Amino acid sequence: MANLVYKRVSTDQQSTGRQNLVLDEAGIEDPVVFEETAGTSSRLHPLERPKFAELLAYARPGDTVHISEMFRLVRGTGHILDVLDVLHRDQVALRIHDGAFSAMDLTARHPRTGELLSTVKFMVQTLAAAGELQRDLQRELTYDGLRAAEAKGNKSGRRPAVPADKSDAVRTAYLEGRSIAALARDHGVSRSAIRTAVADLLPEHTATEQDTPAPELPVTLDMPGKIADFLRTTELEPAERAALDQGVTVRRGQGYTLRVSAVPAVHHRLLARCQPLDGAQGVPAIPAQRKARREYENRVNALTPPRP
Repeated sequence: MANLVYKRVSTDQQSTGRQNLVLDEAGIEDPVVFEETAGTSSRLHPLERPKFAELLAYARPGDTVHISEMFRLVRGTGHILDVLDVLHRDQVALRIHDGAFSAMDLTARHPRTGELLSTVKFMVQTLAAAGELQRDLQRELTYDGLRAAEAKGNKSGRRPAVPADKSDAVRTAYLEGRSIAALARDHGVSRSAIRTAVADLLPEHTATEQDTPAPELPVTLDMPGKIADFLRTTELEPAERAALDQGVTVRRGQGYTLRVSAVPAVHHRLLARCQPLDGAQGVPAIPAQRKARREYENRVNALTPPRP
């Protein structure tokens, strides 16, 4: 019986360090590791992920799948139940070593019907919903924190590679004839970092800055939940999909809105994707969806018109 270890991180900026610590402390004997490519999204169904599919093909009855915490494998309730059904079919056990699910036997079945025990299903659904709520709250708090910082004049994003206290010295040295390559060696940074620090002093900057239009800045709009649900089932361009995936869910009564940050051109393209909600080709429109589309249209049209 083999011990199959599954690891995943959501972005290529993350590492499996915490997962490794939890799994090492578990003392798993002779682990066979399956690790997804960095950046494999949790939105992708586990059964469609390359390495998890490889793990299932490798597994044999009696094997055990080990993960550090449930949300490394699944995102929502539907994903959990789908995975448990497949593991039960293949007679493979699941062992979670950290988090709320670590004390539960998620593979427990009714001795006569063979179905997942109702108490297990209830706990899985409850804990999964609590996990989703926690992530939504974290995104909302992050968004509110960024807005508060911006209101105080603080800029978000990556810090410059050349610290502010050294920027003046770098600029002075460049004006005195020091090359970008030499400055990069002196300060132990890349040439692009030096170019960023002296961007307004570069010869090409003066020649082109008046001919180059200012870049569009992201604008945050609240998108009705019915619009977001429709767009998630629509084929989108990468920039449109990224804006939708990074949106922050805000609960409002029985429904929700998705707080989307994107340049005006992307907002206009997303609005255009919603045109079918007004009814098309003899298909009657659903009043609630049509109303939601018009609300979103009013917000988008208040922005600067998209560039030609």
